[in-house]
Amino acid sequence: MPSVYDLLAHQVATRPDALALEDVTGARLTYADLSTAADEIAEVLKAKGITQGDRVMIVSENCAAKVAALFATWLIRAIAVPVNARQTAAEIARVDAHAEPKAVFFTTQVSPDAAKYSITAQKKIADLDASTISGGWGELTLHCPRGDSFAGDSDVAVLLYTTGTTGDPKGVMLTHDNVRFGGKTSAELRGMTHDDLIYGVLPTTHVFGLCSVVVAAIHAGAPVRLIPRFVVADVFDALRDGITLFSAVPQMHALLMAHAKALGQSSLGSKTLRYVSSGAAPLDPTWKRETEAFYGVAIQNGYGMTESTAGTAATRNVIGDPDTSVGPALPGIEIDIDDEVPGGEVLTRGPHVMKGYFRNPAETAKVLGQDGWLRTGDLGEIDAEGKLHILGRAKELIIHGGFNVFPPEVEAALNDHPDVIQAAVVGRSNGGDEEVLAFVQVPQDGGPSEEDLRAFVRDRLAGYKRPARYVLSTSLPAAPTGKILKHKLIETFANQLD
Repeated sequence: MPSVYDLLAHQVATRPDALALEDVTGARLTYADLSTAADEIAEVLKAKGITQGDRVMIVSENCAAKVAALFATWLIRAIAVPVNARQTAAEIARVDAHAEPKAVFFTTQVSPDAAKYSITAQKKIADLDASTISGGWGELTLHCPRGDSFAGDSDVAVLLYTTGTTGDPKGVMLTHDNVRFGGKTSAELRGMTHDDLIYGVLPTTHVFGLCSVVVAAIHAGAPVRLIPRFVVADVFDALRDGITLFSAVPQMHALLMAHAKALGQSSLGSKTLRYVSSGAAPLDPTWKRETEAFYGVAIQNGYGMTESTAGTAATRNVIGDPDTSVGPALPGIEIDIDDEVPGGEVLTRGPHVMKGYFRNPAETAKVLGQDGWLRTGDLGEIDAEGKLHILGRAKELIIHGGFNVFPPEVEAALNDHPDVIQAAVVGRSNGGDEEVLAFVQVPQDGGPSEEDLRAFVRDRLAGYKRPARYVLSTSLPAAPTGKILKHKLIETFANQLD
C-alpha cells in the first residue's frame, strides 16, 4: 500500500542532494540525508520490536529530528502519535494512556520540555528501556516502556489528539492516503516549487503544520526552515530574510502586526515573500486590507480541521480582493450545509476525511456517517459562487434574547480597533439567557479601555450582539499553534468576571 514515506523516496530518487530541512540546531538535511536518518531510526525501532500498527509517540517541538522520526515510523508502517512537548504532564499522560505507544521519542536537543519529560519518565519507570540516538540530523531520546501493545491498523499513518480536549481524549486516525492527499493538495494550492523556502513555525504536532507545511513541502521538493516556537521578534526578522511561504493562524498575524507597530513600522518589508495564508476565521474587510498592506501580498484564507486532514476549502485571491470567505471546496472535496442544524452545519466528504476516532466508535458514529459525510460542528453558508463562509462553531453559538450571536462576527468588530491585538468571544449562561463575554488582548504599554471598546462597537454591532462584559489582558490562553483556547477563558479570568 502507498505510504507517506514514498513522498520522501521520490525526492531521494530525483533530487537527493537538494535541501529538504534546516532547523535551529544548525542541521541542514538534503533529501538523501533525511532518508538516511529515517532508515537509521527505523532500524533502531525494529530492533526494539516495533512493527506495523504499533504506536510510536513523539514528544517534540519542530526540528529535523522530529521529521526524521516521523518518516522512520512511516517506513515501517507503525503509527506516529505526535504530541507537543509544551503541553502539561497531565495532558501528555492522558494521550499516553489512551494511545498505548510501544515506544516514545523525545526531541531532547531542541526542546527543554521534552528533555524534562524524558528525565522524569526515566526516574518514575524502573524497567524503562531508554537510549539516545543522534546524528547530523539532531538527537532523539527513545523510551520503550511497554513490551506489548495491541496492534492498530497499518493503513493509519498518524494519530492526532485534538487541541483543548477534556476528559477522554480523541485520537483522530489519519491514513497514509489522507496525509498524502492533504500534502499534495496543500502543495498545489500554494504553488510550491523547488525555489521556495517555507517557514515552518506551525507545530508539526498539529495537522496544519504537519500536512499543509511539512508533508506538502516534501511532496513538492521545497525546503522548510523548522522553528520550534513562535517568538514574534524572531519570526518578524526571519520573514524579511528569504522566506517565500508563510502559513499561520490569525493570532500570529495579529501579533506580528502589533510588533511592527511597536517598532514604528507599518509593513514587513520583505522582498521574497509571495504567499501568506491564514486559518479558518472570518476576515473582516478592514483587517484583511491592513494585513495585506503589512505583508505586501494577498492573504489567502482557508478552512479545515484535524478530522479533515487540515484542508477543505481555500481562497486563491489577488491582493485587494474584497472576498472574506474561506473559498470554494478544494479539488476532489465536497462541501454541503445541513440546514436542519440551527445556523447551518458544514458537512464535507472526500479523500481528506479521517478514518475515525481511535478506539472510540461511538464518537466516530456521531460525526461520520455511512455515506462518508463528516459533520464538522462548524456553522456556515455557501454563497452563489460556491464559496464557503464560516459563521462559527455550533457549540459556540450564543443565543441572547432569542437571537443567534455568532462569536466570529463580534470578534471581527473588536479586532477592527487599531489598539486591539486579538479578541475572543464566548457565551455564559445567565438566568435562562446567555450573555456575550469579550476577552481582548491589548498591548502592554496602554490600549483601549472598556468604555472605548463599548463606544467602538456601538455602530458596528446590533444591540443584542454587543458584549455584556469585557476582560482586557496582555495575553490570552493559547495552544502552541497560537489558537486561543476559548474553553479556558472563563476559568482563567474568573476573578475578573465575578
